[in-house]
Amino acid sequence: MVPSVAICERALAARDPRFDGVFFVGITSTRVYCRPICPSRRANSAHRRFFGTAAAAEHEGFRPCLRCRPELAPGRARVDAVSRLARTATDRIAAGALNGRGVSRLARDLGVGERHLRRAVERTTGVSPLALAQTHRLLMATQLLADTALPITQIAFASGFQSLRRFNSVFRERYRLSPTAVRGVERKRVKPNDLVRLTLGFRQPLAWDVLMAILGHAALPGVELVDHGQYRRTVRLNGRCGVVFVTNDSRRTGKAQLAVDLSLSLVPVIMPLLARLRRLFDLDAEPTVVDTHLEQSGLAELVARRPGIRVPGAFDGFEVALGLLLRSGPPDLARAVVAEFGEWFVTQTPELMRLAPRAQCLAEAGPSPLCALGASPTLAHVIVELACAVADGRLTLEPSADVDATRRTLSAIEGMDPCIASGILMRALAWPDEFPGSDPRAERWRPWRAYAALHVWLRDT
Repeated sequence: MVPSVAICERALAARDPRFDGVFFVGITSTRVYCRPICPSRRANSAHRRFFGTAAAAEHEGFRPCLRCRPELAPGRARVDAVSRLARTATDRIAAGALNGRGVSRLARDLGVGERHLRRAVERTTGVSPLALAQTHRLLMATQLLADTALPITQIAFASGFQSLRRFNSVFRERYRLSPTAVRGVERKRVKPNDLVRLTLGFRQPLAWDVLMAILGHAALPGVELVDHGQYRRTVRLNGRCGVVFVTNDSRRTGKAQLAVDLSLSLVPVIMPLLARLRRLFDLDAEPTVVDTHLEQSGLAELVARRPGIRVPGAFDGFEVALGLLLRSGPPDLARAVVAEFGEWFVTQTPELMRLAPRAQCLAEAGPSPLCALGASPTLAHVIVELACAVADGRLTLEPSADVDATRRTLSAIEGMDPCIASGILMRALAWPDEFPGSDPRAERWRPWRAYAALHVWLRDT
């Protein structure tokens, strides 16, 4: 829902970054839409219209501003008011689920009827699933045009268009501009070994150092690395492999954005890749809303110490679950398992030379090799059972999964530690209300008990 006009007007007058991505403002005189933080001179209020999503603005014939660049706005928070189905569908569409595929296929994947899915998405976003997908493709293309030197043909296909002709036609029709007009100046040719840099927006505050400390502690050796405030990892996604480096660029530029450097080989999967990174760093959180609630619920001192805490998500759900289990074993077990079961992958970073082990690989191996590497029989059994459940589809470790059903499946694995199961729900399912253990105060922290748990854990460490 769009905030009231009065709230939008006040936020716009103050250029309040807390509303960045919460609403967009369309200027009827120019047919351009902007973020509330846009540095351009504000138009007369009579020429302003407010929209809850970029898709809704584009549906009404507005094109994105080339100064504030709406495609960089942080995503809307997933709140209880949004239906589970619509939230899951819009997340998947943003990650490219309708690129080269129809709505019927997405509906089948989600286990619902196509008509029901269309109705849910339209009620939530104000536009059809196809229109929403078109907006995401165009915004992705706009970002690639403005921020990279990739050839336009490569940008067209990376953004989800099935042909260059269709890309040019839709771009001109929707934005009344040619793609080259967005690019502006000619750039240097991209070489095969180059890294492509993009940015991901977020809402301040962001406790980046805390996030890096947690991810560094949880990193799978050879797959992930946190070094001097930078997150690095190898990636295997939809048959493409490469590396990703992520840095908090706000310290250099003053803008609320992360800098993402990725291998050229990953450009064809850039939409799902960026969606996973947003989830990993919890970039769609509303930190001021969460912090205010926890402050009023007895955690004011802890929030004051670490404002803007994010609960780390997962780039891959099984990878996170495996890491949580391996850290409960001997100190060198994680490194040994990754070396044994992780596929070798050559990078320019000596500490990153493996891809994360696949569930299918561990399921087929059985517990004996894990025991030989130092895992206890109980831990080896749990890892293999978890891998089998993921490999055969009984367990889905992603945010769209049902939390209660996933909890039951994890609990049914003999030897599964309840705290580890809770950590899997918190990270792999990005469930903000998960809370390990029991604490009578925790009811006051709903629906953000995961953030409260992180504050309490950091206090005690």
